[in-house]
Amino acid sequence: MRVIECIALATLVLTSILYSQAKILTLEQSKQAALENNLNVVQAQNNIEGAQSDVLAAYGSYLPTLGVSGGWNRTQSDVAGSTTEIIGGQPVPIPASFSVTNRFSTRLDLSYTVFDGFAREASFSSAKSNAIATEHQSARTRQTIVYDVERGYLNVLRNEQLVKVSEENLKRGRRQLERITESNRVGALSLADVYRQQSQVAADELNLINAQNDYEKSKADLIALIGLDVSEEYELADPAISKTISKLELDATLERYSDFLALSQRALASRPDYMSAKEFLYASESGETAARSGYFPSIIASAGYGLSSEQISNLSNNKNITWGINFRWDLFDGFRTNQALLSASVTKRNAEISLIQAERDINVELKKALLDLDAARKQYEVSQKGLISATEDRKIAEARYNLGAGTLLDLLTGNAGLVNAQASQVNATYGYILAKRSLEFVIGEKTY
Repeated sequence: MRVIECIALATLVLTSILYSQAKILTLEQSKQAALENNLNVVQAQNNIEGAQSDVLAAYGSYLPTLGVSGGWNRTQSDVAGSTTEIIGGQPVPIPASFSVTNRFSTRLDLSYTVFDGFAREASFSSAKSNAIATEHQSARTRQTIVYDVERGYLNVLRNEQLVKVSEENLKRGRRQLERITESNRVGALSLADVYRQQSQVAADELNLINAQNDYEKSKADLIALIGLDVSEEYELADPAISKTISKLELDATLERYSDFLALSQRALASRPDYMSAKEFLYASESGETAARSGYFPSIIASAGYGLSSEQISNLSNNKNITWGINFRWDLFDGFRTNQALLSASVTKRNAEISLIQAERDINVELKKALLDLDAARKQYEVSQKGLISATEDRKIAEARYNLGAGTLLDLLTGNAGLVNAQASQVNATYGYILAKRSLEFVIGEKTY
């Protein structure tokens, strides 16, 4: 036993040294770090920048296009000499010739779309709606990451409390083993009780090892989610998260979330993913308008100014200016416009269905979250009663065993009941806190 105690003491000292060097992370610090480091958040921000560039391009379609061009051409003519006949039958020789001609030119062209069947306006509206939808998607991504951090953080704290429960249980078991061993030495208890308690202490040590392992793994998962270096040591501590929940808090929460219809309206007005679905519907409506533009004519105004000469120094001597309006109307385009319009109509109908489905999903999530919160509240209340009962039961079993009126099995049963009640109380506490935060996440009113 001394060897085991030495190992436990060394482990405790090592843990204390590591915690003294560990960085302390509160819940708010963890959420801020995740928003800065999480790759999903970074990708969502990149998508916003891409959508904004589409808006800029769509806005540019309202502006005229301006282009400048220039060129140089060189023509070389090499004609061999020959003879020919003239009237009268006399041959006349034609000498060989060689000539080189340069041609320099430059031109400035201006073009503006006067009308294109409202395609320009529809494209701009669609780009704006898609950009807004992307921003809403990014906002929901941030909410999801924050919720995942909250859930992971609470899981770490829960596992930490379970480690403490296992440690306290092991301490009780060791103290009981010392008393039983001493009683056996003086002949008051049998050796079978010693062996049985030693077996129980070994099982308690195994439970503690498993609890510590679960705690460390949950902490590693959280650090990875936040985007920090998992090789560094961190300690999670947040005094704002209470380990006990008052009845006043339970009743106030129950009252605050009692009206399902009001909560549903709040969620539909706040959820970024629902608003994103609405913007995608607006974009699809604009896409349908853009597809219909093929049935209308297009009108383009243009103007140009050009210079040309055989010598670059005389380039300004030969000027030409052009301007005009071009009208085009495709009376038949092989059903391409019809196909584009049908495709856009299908996209619009699917967007309408997606919006309806999003509303249904939100209501289902809200209903489940309310049920989970109600169940978590009841579990917490039951766990509090169970802990009080198990504590008293264990005290009675220990007193009876020490007086010789009870068996070791009764004491072990009472101790196991206390451990289970303590673990249930820890799970119920953090389960209630998480259920409440899950409901807040479903409503989606918090912005980050």
